[in-house]
Amino acid sequence: MDFSSPQVMIAFTVTILASLATVIGGAIVLFFKQPSPRLLSFGLAFAAGAMIYVSLTEILNKSIHSFSEAYGEQFGFAYATVALFLGIFAVILLDRFVPNPHETISIDDVKNQPSQKLYRMGLLTLFAITAHNFPEGLATFFATLEGTSLGVPLAVAIAIHNIPEGIAIAIPIYMATQNKKLALGASFVSGLAEPVGALIGYSILAPFMSPTVYGTVFGMIGGVMVFLALDELLPAAKRYAQGHETVYGLVTGMGVLAFSVVLFKFVS
Repeated sequence: MDFSSPQVMIAFTVTILASLATVIGGAIVLFFKQPSPRLLSFGLAFAAGAMIYVSLTEILNKSIHSFSEAYGEQFGFAYATVALFLGIFAVILLDRFVPNPHETISIDDVKNQPSQKLYRMGLLTLFAITAHNFPEGLATFFATLEGTSLGVPLAVAIAIHNIPEGIAIAIPIYMATQNKKLALGASFVSGLAEPVGALIGYSILAPFMSPTVYGTVFGMIGGVMVFLALDELLPAAKRYAQGHETVYGLVTGMGVLAFSVVLFKFVS
């Protein structure tokens, strides 16, 4: 597929827009009051619900369909299931070697830390979140490449998820340096890992695109998104909850995503 084709350009654009939410998170810390814990809990759970729904309905079905084209329905379902769990296993390995600390960092955690330690914390957080953003960018890109009805809702969920990541990067760097531009720049650099991940992944896979490759990519993307929702978003949402915000956000995220997918299918 041509890199200059409209479909590819749209997919890159959507991926870039989702990644910029990391900068929004940094700006919240530097220029606005922190969002209320209850709102943050609802937002994180909303993103988790949207990711789980789209992964287990739309993305996994795309994987099953692609594998079925190549190997028939029975093997198609089996191979898609294997690809789903391969995606989960891959992100478990990533998390094992590069833990993502963003859900544990708040202003209260860093107020009394020395500047040198804060700066180091900020750099480590930047590195960890950047590493985790590569597969997220790949997921957004390939989902949008398949169709905006699938990619745009997933991009919105990932964008919501990126906001607390920007907060986690900006807090220690700003409090260590008192430099707003540096803190925002760090958030921006981390967010750019998503379109970079999409570019690298697509550059590698584009010459080999086939139903088997599509099936593998979508199955693994589904696994990555489910693990991300269950391992990062929901625990972080529960941490900030003061009532039932987590389950309300989870159900609302699933409902909004389901409605948007149905609506896209009618208008596309």
